[in-house]
Parts: sequence; C-alpha cells; structure tokens
Amino acid sequence: MKSILPALLLLGFLAIVIPAGSQSTINSTDPGDAVLGIWNTTDNKSKVQIFRGDHHYFGRVMDITEPNWPANDPGGMGGKPRTDRKNPNPALRQRPLLGLRLMENFTYAGRNKWEGGRIYDPESGKTYKCRMTLLDTNRLEVHGYVGISVLGRTVTWTRVNP
Repeated sequence: MKSILPALLLLGFLAIVIPAGSQSTINSTDPGDAVLGIWNTTDNKSKVQIFRGDHHYFGRVMDITEPNWPANDPGGMGGKPRTDRKNPNPALRQRPLLGLRLMENFTYAGRNKWEGGRIYDPESGKTYKCRMTLLDTNRLEVHGYVGISVLGRTVTWTRVNP
C-alpha cells in the first residue's frame, strides 16, 4: 500500500498541472489569442482556422467552398479534390488544399497586431511575408507583402460564428 500512495499522489498532481500548462484556447487570458478561431477569407472561397502552437500562431484551410476541381478543369483533374498544384516544389503539388497549413510563425506584437509570419497563396504558389491586425472582434486585416510592407496587398477576413 505504501508503494501505491506516492504513485497516486503523482497522478493527482499531474492531473492538475498538465491541463493548467497546456495551450488550450478556452478561457485564455493571453491577448494574442484574440485572433484564434475560424475566419472566412475575403472572397469566401475558404475558411481558415488560426491556432496557436509553440508560442506562435498558424493558419490552416478548414473548408473550401468548391473542394473539387470543376468538371472542365484544364489540368485534367475534374471532379477530384483540389490540390496544391501551383506549388513551386513538385513533390508538394499533390497534397490536398483541405487541411493545408498556409500561415506560419506569427507572434503577437501587442495592440492587436501579429507580425513576423508568412502566408502561402495556393492559387499562385507564392509565399509572402505577412502581418495581421485585428480591427475588431470579427474583422481581421491580413497584409501579405514582398520585401517592404508597402509592396503588398491587404484583405479583410470575417470571423465565422462570432
């Protein structure tokens, strides 16, 4: 009985400590977590989930309005799931767009801004530097650029189910 008691105490301690230290976003008080959630892209072609991991923020494609290539697809993929066929790396061209991580390594810079990240555009196969600004609870400004930020494009995404 004596040898079981320390193990039970350790399990009880771990049951309390591990959830408290996990990266759960429920009831988070980290102001950087305000960007977490699912967002409609500007053109409503897809939904992107922004999530946190390893002290950075990332985004992945969660839904695509037209998940399959059209029947008259010039690439011969009619009716098949959309893939990353414009990727400059031929080895990645067959990966599905659904679930694709297209945003990476953003850090919260304060004042509703996330910087230092990159965003991948599967329609062009290009990756851009990127920053995000939360305009209000349900609108996120996403600015992708090459080199300096004035050489870029800004779009506004809206939160799904605010």
